[in-house]
Amino acid sequence: MKRPVRNSVIGLAAVVLISATVAWFHHSRSDDAALYQTAPVARGDLAVTISATGTVEPEEVVDVGAQVAGQILSFGRDVDGRPVDYGSKVAKGTVLARIDPSLYTAEEANVQAQVQAAQAGLQRAQADLAQYQAKLNQTQRDWQRAQKIGPSEALARVSYDAYRSAYETAKANLAVGQAAIEQARAGLAQSQALLSRAKRNLDYCTIVSPVDGVIIDRRVNIGQTVVASLNAPSLFLIAKDLTRMQVWVAVNEADIGRIHPGQPVTFTVDAFPGQTFNGTVGKVRLNAAMTQNVVTYTVEIKTDNRDGRLLPYLTANVQFELQNDKDVLKVPNAALSWTPLPDQIAPQYRKTALAQAQPAADADQGPISETKDARDTTQARQHRLWTPDGAYVRPLAVRAGSSDGVMTAVAGNGVTAGMPVVTGRTTAGGDQGDARNPFTPQFRRRSRSSH
Repeated sequence: MKRPVRNSVIGLAAVVLISATVAWFHHSRSDDAALYQTAPVARGDLAVTISATGTVEPEEVVDVGAQVAGQILSFGRDVDGRPVDYGSKVAKGTVLARIDPSLYTAEEANVQAQVQAAQAGLQRAQADLAQYQAKLNQTQRDWQRAQKIGPSEALARVSYDAYRSAYETAKANLAVGQAAIEQARAGLAQSQALLSRAKRNLDYCTIVSPVDGVIIDRRVNIGQTVVASLNAPSLFLIAKDLTRMQVWVAVNEADIGRIHPGQPVTFTVDAFPGQTFNGTVGKVRLNAAMTQNVVTYTVEIKTDNRDGRLLPYLTANVQFELQNDKDVLKVPNAALSWTPLPDQIAPQYRKTALAQAQPAADADQGPISETKDARDTTQARQHRLWTPDGAYVRPLAVRAGSSDGVMTAVAGNGVTAGMPVVTGRTTAGGDQGDARNPFTPQFRRRSRSSH
C-alpha cells in the first residue's frame, strides 16, 4: 500500500513543477516582449543647422612695429596713466615705447654738419660766379676795343689775339661757375634729404599708437633689442574696437553652398557655458584652404560684444541656422529607424505590416515643410513609427520632414504629442535585445573543473 501512495505523491509534484515552469516561461516572455524603450512624441520648434568650429577675432587689428633697430628703453603710459601693457586702452598718438636714440642722434648731427657744408659750398660757388661775371665784363670791353682798332701798327697781332682769348676764357669760366652753383645746390638738396631721413629715424625711436584701441598683445620687454631689417618687427597688437567682434569659421566645402551673407548664426564658447551668442554671416572668403585633402572656406561672422564678454581668440562652437520649423511634432531619429520582429507586431496589424514594403502616407496628410538642406529632401519622406500595444507594437504611418541630426519632424494620422513611440527593445536583464550586433564576437564562458 505504501508504494502506490508514494508514486502518486511524486506524480503530483512533477505536475506542479511542470505547470510552474510553463507559467514562468510564458510570464517571462510577455515581460520580455513588453520591455520596449520608448520616447514621447514632442511638440516644439526644430532648427536645422550646420555645425562648425571657429575663433573669435577682433573686427580690426593694427600691428604696430619698429622701423629702426635698437634697445627698448621704456614704455609709455595709457589713458589711465599706467604703463602700457596687455589690455591697456590707448589713444591715437599715445607713446607706446621708446627705443635707444643714441645712434640716430649722432647720425642726425653728422648729416646736419653735411648740410651746413653744402650751404657753404653753395655760397662759395655763388661768389665765384660773381667773380667770373666781373672778369667776363672786363675782358668783353677789352675785346670790343681791340675789335675797333683791329690788327695794325697801334695794336699788334699778338695783343689782338690775347684780348680775344681772354674774353672767350672768361665766358667759359662763367659757365663753369654756373655749373658749380647747380652742383652745390644739388649737394645741398641731397644733404637736406639725408637730414630729413635722419630726423625721421630719430622720430621712429618713439613708438606711438596710430589708432584708438586696446592693446591685446605686447611682444617686447624693456631692455630687449629689436632688429629692423627686411621686415619691421612687431611690438604691439592693437584692436581698434572690441565692442564689435568677428568669428572666423572654417566651413567644409560640402556645406559652403548653403552659407550666405546675412544668415543667422548662434555660437557658444567654453568660457561661458550655457550662454548662447547670436551673430550674422558677414562674408565668405574665396581663398580656400586644404588640410589633409579637406577643402574649407573661411566664413566671417559679425557679432555684438558691447558687454565685453567675448575675448579675442576664444574657440567658438558655431551653428549656422538653415531652417527653423515652428510648433511641429518631432520624434527621435532612432524611432524612425527601429524595426520590430514579426512576432512583436500585434496580430491584427502583422499581415498588413509585413506585406507593405514601403510605408504609405495617408492621403490627407499635409506636407511638414520644404527645405533645401542636405539632411532633408524637398518632399516629405515616408516612414513608419511603432507604438506599444500591450505586449506588442502597432505601426503608425508618418511623413518625415526636416531633421537636426537628433530629432525629426513628423506628421501623420493618429500621431499626437506625448504619444510613446518605440526606439528599441530591452530584455528583462536590461540588455538591448534587438540592438545586438550580429557581427560582434560572442565569447563562451568556460566552466571550471575541479581536479
